[in-house]
Amino acid sequence: MTTQAEAREAPPSPKEKLKLQRRFRHFFAGLGPGLITGAADDDPSGISTYSVTGAAFGYGALWTALFSFPLMAAVQLMCARLGLVTGRGLAGVVRRRYPRWVLWGACALLVVANVINIGADLGGMAEATAMVTGINSFVWTPLYAALIISLLFWSSYRHIARIFKWLTLVLFCYVAAAFLSRPDWGAVLRATFVPHIGWSGAYLTTLVGVLGTTISPYLFFWQAAQEVEEERAKGELTIRRRRGATEQALREARTDVVTGMFFSNFVMYFIILTTATTLHLNGQTTITTARDAAEALRPLAGEGAYLLFTLGLIGTGMLAVPVLAGSCAYAISEAGAWRGSLEARPRLAWKFYAVVAVSMVLGLALDFAGFNAVQMLFWTAVINGVLSPPLVVLVVLLTSDRSVMGEHDNSPLLRLLGWATAVIMAGASLAMFIA
Repeated sequence: MTTQAEAREAPPSPKEKLKLQRRFRHFFAGLGPGLITGAADDDPSGISTYSVTGAAFGYGALWTALFSFPLMAAVQLMCARLGLVTGRGLAGVVRRRYPRWVLWGACALLVVANVINIGADLGGMAEATAMVTGINSFVWTPLYAALIISLLFWSSYRHIARIFKWLTLVLFCYVAAAFLSRPDWGAVLRATFVPHIGWSGAYLTTLVGVLGTTISPYLFFWQAAQEVEEERAKGELTIRRRRGATEQALREARTDVVTGMFFSNFVMYFIILTTATTLHLNGQTTITTARDAAEALRPLAGEGAYLLFTLGLIGTGMLAVPVLAGSCAYAISEAGAWRGSLEARPRLAWKFYAVVAVSMVLGLALDFAGFNAVQMLFWTAVINGVLSPPLVVLVVLLTSDRSVMGEHDNSPLLRLLGWATAVIMAGASLAMFIA
């Protein structure tokens, strides 16, 4: 007879291994819009903002990753549930529920934030590429814009994501670099779990930027629209067929969203930690160029730090810029009751693709205005932080309304987190202007 200790030490049987493999495959097979949204959230603007934060305030900013996680997960989950239950995107629901000034006001907030974000992300990609090639960033910016527009017109976002999502794995280099730089783990843990808030314009501006790049307007519209796209891909082509959601579908959406947001904030945490250890503690508290930001990866990659940083920025940019342009197009198309989808052929949804092209061109125009790329990436996050609260309020009101959501309206916890997000972001923005 085998003892209990021997039974515990025995390796899993082939049957148990097969069961574990099936669970693992089933878990990842169920991941979709939430995971893509989380990956797109760590865009060039996010990477730059987290790098600036870690360099400027060191470990003292680590608590923001833990603090923002439940807030961003709650808002994105509301958007996912809205798309699943109503069968419409966020702008489509607003169009049916509120006056036109609310609808077009929400779309205007989104477009302003997204166009600036597109310009900043294209500029960041170009600046990083110029750093390793020596070719002026003004050459790379239109090339990246043309490449993304071409891929969206002649391929689809799903194909782009399949290719470029692997480049985002470079972001995990920040995890390795953080450990190799040997931080003071006692100080790291204290800073993670004990918030430190400085009452200064610089600190509050950075806090608004961090919140703005994690809880961004474009993610709200994108999440709801992609849930609808997933249902269309399953053959549910009419709103009548898409309307309503099973408990299993809502559970899968929750797993998908929470996983995506965890991935996003996991990367965020280690970017802040790495730049805090490698830059802030060594006296480099200001990041003004892509080269400055790339220096954080030197403990891992040495001279290759610049190449790794560039690959990470290109990968996240290729994922995020289509999301930014696409969320503009989804919002305007839903508001105008046009046909449109990133999965549709341009000739069948020309108005939708016209919005994609115009938003890209406007973003590109900002890059030729002479703004510093890193500063533009950071200030884009701040703008997102200022513009997000009204849209968060809209999302909470819609998903708490039984006439919209039926029996799937927000739970008390989701409602509490949603209102807390709006109040915290609005309060931080107000404090930033006062300080």
